[in-house]
Amino acid sequence: MLVKWTRCAVVDRRGFERGQRRWAGLPGEPGFRGQGGGWSRGRPDVAHLFAFWESRAFYDSFMARSHNRLAASQTGTFRRARTHLFDHRFDVKTGFAPCFADVDVVRVALCRVRPSRAEHFVLMQEKIWNPAMAGSPGMVRGLFGEAPGPEYLVLSMWRSAAEHGKYRAERIERLALRAQTEADVADLVGDIVELEPSWTV
Repeated sequence: MLVKWTRCAVVDRRGFERGQRRWAGLPGEPGFRGQGGGWSRGRPDVAHLFAFWESRAFYDSFMARSHNRLAASQTGTFRRARTHLFDHRFDVKTGFAPCFADVDVVRVALCRVRPSRAEHFVLMQEKIWNPAMAGSPGMVRGLFGEAPGPEYLVLSMWRSAAEHGKYRAERIERLALRAQTEADVADLVGDIVELEPSWTV
């Protein structure tokens, strides 16, 4: 599965939200699996969108045929958009599905990893971070994606911001020490996204 993460610096919030409804046409696209998104908790002018495709070939075909028509209604509503593509490597918890109906918050983290430490970073994700997240109350599902760089996406879906906040407060520092995260990661960019149900496709 291909995972697409887009961050938009929005200048016209109402216009952007109106345009977001146009993406309701996506389910007719071959290979499309689901899309959702919402607003950054920390920066109210930043929108995050997550889209899932069966393969890169289906995604490339959509970009060549239909993307610009659907995106046209949001022209001028954002200043800048950054898009990252990742190959799904494994689930965090089990049975990931691109479903947003039963969650309120998504935690997204982009990790740029030192090339010599990539193998260790992936192993720590499997052995330390995944079991800790999977066992946390309120964590519903998640995935771990990979892109050249090496860059990795950690996407986790939570029932509420309070439950995610409890996990952060109680466990992050201790887990990071155990996993030697500081030695592995050259740069980390993350955000908490409050989902907008009307953006789910």
